[in-house]
Amino acid sequence: MSQFMLLLHESPTGFTDLSPERMQEVIGDYQAWAGRMSEEGRLGPHQKLKDEGGRWLTGFGSELKVVDGPFAEAKEVIGGYFIIDADGYDDAVELTREHPHLKYGGRVELREVDPV
Repeated sequence: MSQFMLLLHESPTGFTDLSPERMQEVIGDYQAWAGRMSEEGRLGPHQKLKDEGGRWLTGFGSELKVVDGPFAEAKEVIGGYFIIDADGYDDAVELTREHPHLKYGGRVELREVDPV
């Protein structure tokens, strides 16, 4: 079985316009999906990322540039991630098909982890 990372892309404003009650429903959907994956023994590390944009680092040789991210013109940010165990991309797609992030208009980038 291979590991796959689900990178959760969303609008920079994300879920900021939801009422507290609706936000609790959304959180419940994410927890339910993660619970199913956990029960099946397929869930690895997962976290929501803070809403602030973090730092973007670029470098070349000894030069290092650090800027606050994302830029104001960014159309999407990564809001969190999950690691799941799957028997290949087809299986990973099926496991991800009902992920709530897709239900709420987000985009999921699915990448196989390369064990080193």
